[in-house]
Amino acid sequence: MEVQALLITFREALEALLIVGIITSYLKRVNHKEYTKYVWLGAGLAVLASAGVALLFQVVFTGFAVMGSETYLKIAIMFISVILLTQMVFWMAEHSRDMKKSVEGKMDRFITTENVVGMVIHSFLVVLREGVETVFFFAAITHGNLGAAMQGWGAATGIMIAAVVSYFFFKGTMRVPLKTFFKVTGAFIILIAAGLLVQGISMLQDLNIIGSVMPHVYDLTWLLPEHPIDYEHYLRDHGVAPIFSGNVGVFLKALFGYSAMPSLEEVIAYVGYFVVIYLLVTSRHAKETRNAEQKEADAQALGPKTKNVV
Repeated sequence: MEVQALLITFREALEALLIVGIITSYLKRVNHKEYTKYVWLGAGLAVLASAGVALLFQVVFTGFAVMGSETYLKIAIMFISVILLTQMVFWMAEHSRDMKKSVEGKMDRFITTENVVGMVIHSFLVVLREGVETVFFFAAITHGNLGAAMQGWGAATGIMIAAVVSYFFFKGTMRVPLKTFFKVTGAFIILIAAGLLVQGISMLQDLNIIGSVMPHVYDLTWLLPEHPIDYEHYLRDHGVAPIFSGNVGVFLKALFGYSAMPSLEEVIAYVGYFVVIYLLVTSRHAKETRNAEQKEADAQALGPKTKNVV
């Protein structure tokens, strides 16, 4: 869970800090540093609002627990988180290139109209979006126990790493491009999303909401048990210890949704998720290639006409 929390907070905090950093750096560059305080005001209010969302969510979850329906809420959160995590990765991949230009364009309009309220609201919404997403993802990886995620070392470490990366980026001393950072963290986020998808399906099968054609496609307990209890049971029943500890299985299950005895539906969902991701990536790449070729063709067609006019 801690590694999941680290990756999620690093990703979310980095996105928020980058946008706020772009805004404040631009204001400094155009000699309007007096507006910086309003940007940080909006960001600070968003942090407080995110804490309020976390508190509200915990209250709602407790209400579901009292009614005995918290399991259904957990499953819903997992599936929604899969969609949000996937969307987050693709959104950043698509908008990271023109993010700076877009943010600076908005700031120009705010400065021209002296729209201080607009600056506060803009920075507030940027940071609030990341905060709300973090709350939701924490709920998914902890099954509703937000306090466990927020108090652990993963969340704090993720924020600190994001702050350090942002600092060196804006100081111009960071050697590794942010695009590479987003690709690497994006790959891990996709793995986390796939794991949540499989865990959600497993919980549905445990509740007998959906059945299974083949409850156990294979059994890797002898190699890597899913839990220390599975390790002890295997040792008791077979007289031989599994190759790897059950603690490793717990870690991989929490991070990637590992299952020592997955059902056929879990395997199909896991593999199918990556097939869908692959199709989305190749489709986006093909679209970018077509757009680049079209721009090049338009430029070549415009060249001779320009020469004739001259």
